[in-house]
Amino acid sequence: MSVSVESDVAALELIRFCESKSIENEPLSWEEALGLMELDSVHIYDLLASSNRVRRRYKGSEISLCSIINARSGLCPEDCAFCSQSAHASSDAPVFDMVSPEKIVEGAREAKTNGAHKFGIVTSGYGFSGKGPKQDLDSMVDSITRMKDSVGIHRCASLGIIDERTARKLKEAGLEEYHHNLETARSFFPEICTTHDYDDDVATVRAVKAAGLRACCGGIFGMGETREQRVEMAFTLKELDVDSIPLNFLNPIKGTRLENAEPLTPFEILKIVAVYRLIFPDKDIKIAGGREKNLRDLQCLIFAAGANSTMVGNYLTTLGRSPQMDIQMIHDMELSVSEM
Repeated sequence: MSVSVESDVAALELIRFCESKSIENEPLSWEEALGLMELDSVHIYDLLASSNRVRRRYKGSEISLCSIINARSGLCPEDCAFCSQSAHASSDAPVFDMVSPEKIVEGAREAKTNGAHKFGIVTSGYGFSGKGPKQDLDSMVDSITRMKDSVGIHRCASLGIIDERTARKLKEAGLEEYHHNLETARSFFPEICTTHDYDDDVATVRAVKAAGLRACCGGIFGMGETREQRVEMAFTLKELDVDSIPLNFLNPIKGTRLENAEPLTPFEILKIVAVYRLIFPDKDIKIAGGREKNLRDLQCLIFAAGANSTMVGNYLTTLGRSPQMDIQMIHDMELSVSEM
């Protein structure tokens, strides 16, 4: 199958051929995936029609909502170029130590009231495997246990780099899913972070899977990566067999190294979502940070592009919009909010 996109006919043939493979859950080749990623924006609606059919085939009409709590903020020793919580940045991000288990449980209850069925605890810092105070892990175990006992919500955490032993301890407390992004492709990662190695992130995802937790792992687009590197990250995620793939789109924050980054266009973002759906026909595709700022009036098209999940409420250091607006958007698309 040729992946030339020099003509409308070739582009449509590529889209239809890749859709037929995705419908049968057959893997796309590197050349096919890159051909889709390099499609011109004039083909966006043909691509969305295909990705929408694949989403409906594997995920139906239910959209999963998740919400997070910033449980420890700022003063992170990592130098990630996009992050306002890095100690290397000069941003106005809030700085506070680990919040109490009571506040985390309260956040979980509020998230459920707002329609979310997944709740994630997020902390700044390197991670919870030997480089942080023992009481932090004990407090996290306490928070997860209390959530399990008192709030009927899917429990997730994003605590940085961990090992399998820590992952098993979190699972025993009641954690169901662990979030840890690769952020970008291996070949581009040194441009984004130099304070830990890409293999540390890969090892964390493998440890999470080995412990029997669901792995939520994706990245951020619009940091200067090439289209080929967007495909590169996708194939790494496929090799790791992650369960949920959060797609973030850079919201440049003043004081970070990427504060002057050129934003992606809405069509480019929708194309990324659609290509990831065709690469991952049966996985959860979640749209997370940067949705409101970058997509603006085209936010509703994330579902046609193939997303079956999105974050609602505020992010770590930036504001989202009201959950009620997102729920209305889902209903306007004649989709439903997942309750389990």
